[in-house]
Amino acid sequence: MPNLYSVPPFAKAMADGGASMPRPSVPEADRLLGTKWPVLAHGYVVLVDYMGNDAAIVQAARVSYGAGTKTLRDDRGLIRYLMRHRHTTPFEMVELKFLVRLPIYVARQMIRHRTASVNEYSARYSVVPDEFDVPLPGSVRLQSRTNRQGRGEPAPAPVDERFRSDLERVSKEAYAAYAAALADGVARETARMILPLAYYTEWYWKSDLHNLLHFLSLRLDPHAQEEIRLYAAEMARAARAVAPIAYEAFEEFTLGALSLSRREQVAVRSLLGGATPEAACAAAGLPLTRPDGRPMSSGEGVEFLQKLDRLTAADRPGADV
Repeated sequence: MPNLYSVPPFAKAMADGGASMPRPSVPEADRLLGTKWPVLAHGYVVLVDYMGNDAAIVQAARVSYGAGTKTLRDDRGLIRYLMRHRHTTPFEMVELKFLVRLPIYVARQMIRHRTASVNEYSARYSVVPDEFDVPLPGSVRLQSRTNRQGRGEPAPAPVDERFRSDLERVSKEAYAAYAAALADGVARETARMILPLAYYTEWYWKSDLHNLLHFLSLRLDPHAQEEIRLYAAEMARAARAVAPIAYEAFEEFTLGALSLSRREQVAVRSLLGGATPEAACAAAGLPLTRPDGRPMSSGEGVEFLQKLDRLTAADRPGADV
């Protein structure tokens, strides 16, 4: 467990006439600084720097009455209380800065999280390296029948092979055209237009812990695109090292939690009264069938049954909850 008390309490520093406070240091996080964690064929995540740790969170939470850190047990309880009751501001006192190299199609998803400070490699000033992403053999999937923005069954082998072959061919042809345009004197900012989304970009990505955890709650989810989940997993590794108590609370109260809507609470009360899941859904107005009688493959009722399945998964051998 990292030493959370390498920073003197804020009140003591002030009492010493504003003496400089040493930079918070978490040995486990320090060992990760500068380490390149590979992702996909040519991508990576690097923890460049961090500011603050678990102690910074509790100091911020207690600043109103001037108390510094107390015991590790007290701090853990406070952090869990803050996370449980969604008191998010103290978590913003911790920041992490990453260098991320990723395919453009993944970057376009990641940039949707507008709460980070981002500075991207500029193809207006620099030549784009000849590196692009191609799925591994057998990993191409068909469009999901229930999720309009997700993947479903594995693609047949001929489809998998043809897509991968086409992607590699098109990418190489596009880069050859890009290089030829540069050789002809075409401006870099114009020549880059010909490159496909499979090519890589990179950026510095700096975020406070609260917004980073929100990003992780969405991008570690099984419904998120597989490639961005791989990047999120490496960023989660860094967050866990910098603020292990906060990350433990995040796993407990966010990643491992279930939310229940008002109707779902009605259904749960029906279940406790002895109703079957289907009857409970009917009582709560959570539809499971379409007007023509066909079973629904998505919707509030289906999602509620999925939550029940997740809750009861612990009763099944080998279940991971």
